[in-house]
Amino acid sequence: MIAQLLRTPFTDLVGVRHPVVQTGMGWVSGPRLTVGTANAGGLGILASATMTLEELERAILEVKRRTDQPFGVNLRADAGDAPERVDLLIRHGVEVASFALAPRQDQIRKLKDHGIVVMPSIGAAKHAVKVASWGADAVMVQGGEGGGHTGAVPTTLLLPTVLDAVDIPVVAAGGFFDGRGLAAALSYGAAAVGMGTRFLLTQDSAVPDAVKQLYLQTDLTGTVVTSKVDGMPHRMLRTAFVDEVEETSSLRRLGPTVRRTLEFKRDSGMSWRQLARDGRAMRTAQGRTLAQMTLAANTPTLLKAGLVEGDTTAGILASGQVAGVIDDLPTCEELLDRVVTGAVEELRRTSSYVL
Repeated sequence: MIAQLLRTPFTDLVGVRHPVVQTGMGWVSGPRLTVGTANAGGLGILASATMTLEELERAILEVKRRTDQPFGVNLRADAGDAPERVDLLIRHGVEVASFALAPRQDQIRKLKDHGIVVMPSIGAAKHAVKVASWGADAVMVQGGEGGGHTGAVPTTLLLPTVLDAVDIPVVAAGGFFDGRGLAAALSYGAAAVGMGTRFLLTQDSAVPDAVKQLYLQTDLTGTVVTSKVDGMPHRMLRTAFVDEVEETSSLRRLGPTVRRTLEFKRDSGMSWRQLARDGRAMRTAQGRTLAQMTLAANTPTLLKAGLVEGDTTAGILASGQVAGVIDDLPTCEELLDRVVTGAVEELRRTSSYVL
């Protein structure tokens, strides 16, 4: 395991050795991957959106038993039990709270009052300005190359607009997988990179091996962005199931959508009142229509089928475009060592260009 070779505002802020973040991926970023990343010197993040409150507490305690390094938890700011989850992070001394959507100002304040670093994910410079004005310590910005819910603007254009807009550490995500990418992000002015698909494709990831092989076999044209699955642009591997969903009418999707909503309710242990409360919050925070909210109930179940159960005929596989250039399954330690040393080599090489 290599020593710290790069010091940035992000490594200082969070207390990690390397400016690399393993993003919070539902059903993927559990204790095993989070611990592997943290012990290797990066910032591991538990994905809590697919966990009940009790499951999240057990996951936090497991991570704390297996590492003494900083780690984070990704939260849904609009979840009905978001206040209880915030209290959980405070009670157990989690170092970082990340958010897939902008948290409320009072949530940021409460977390910061207890010494927790707040890092929302944003998709536009104006959103970065807003959360920075509310006290966010850092932001993660994901360009269109990234997996899961994503926008249309590539990282190379989105990143500089955010860097020009705020003076807090910016984590660049979307399209990163090696040392060259880390060096490029640091050269832009970012303080770290976030990687999702690259960490999914490690030995520390609990995703079934057969599914990992499917990722490794894809090429640069092997992902697609579709709104047919959950009503919002979502990048995933192009599979026969996804192609079928793309071609199916909204009426024909209604039956399977209702069935998966019932399955998610059963798995999550949520009451109909909780589901309705989350739906109203989603509608308010994200401006989703009723049809989009109904589709959104599909996502956890579809992701679980693909990423946990390995059923690619009935599930989706969120993926960044980088799946098309990844061809191995290192451990988190091996991955971080080569990403960081590769970045240092690139930065030293390009410094020779300066007269």
